[in-house]
Amino acid sequence: MDSITKEKYEFALMRVEKLLPIVDDNMPANDKNAVELSLMSDIVIAYENEHYPIEKPTISELIELSLEEKRMTQKQLAHEIGISPSRINDYISGRSEPSLKNAGLLCRILDISPSAMLRL
Repeated sequence: MDSITKEKYEFALMRVEKLLPIVDDNMPANDKNAVELSLMSDIVIAYENEHYPIEKPTISELIELSLEEKRMTQKQLAHEIGISPSRINDYISGRSEPSLKNAGLLCRILDISPSAMLRL
C-alpha cells in the first residue's frame, strides 16, 4: 500500500464510523458496505501503524500490570516463585531481568504469554 496521507486517513476513519452501525456479522462478506468497511479499516490500520505505533510492553510493565490484574503483591509473587521480594522489585524497576527459569514461572503464575515476555 502506498503512503497514506492524513486526508485519506481522516476520510477512511469517517467512513469506518459511518459503516460500523450498518455492517454486522450476518451481512454477506461480499456486500458493498462490508467490502468498503474492510478496505477503509485497512487504510486506518496502515496509517495508525505508521504514525502511531504502539510499543510492546517491557518485562517490568508486564509484571507490574499482571500483579495489578491479579491483585497480587510482590511478596506473594516472590513466595510463589521461591525468590526474594527484592528480586521481584528488581524486575519491576528494570534493574534486572528474570532468568529463563524465573521468566517461565512468571508467565505461568501471572498468565503472561511467553512471546510477550520475550518481546516477540
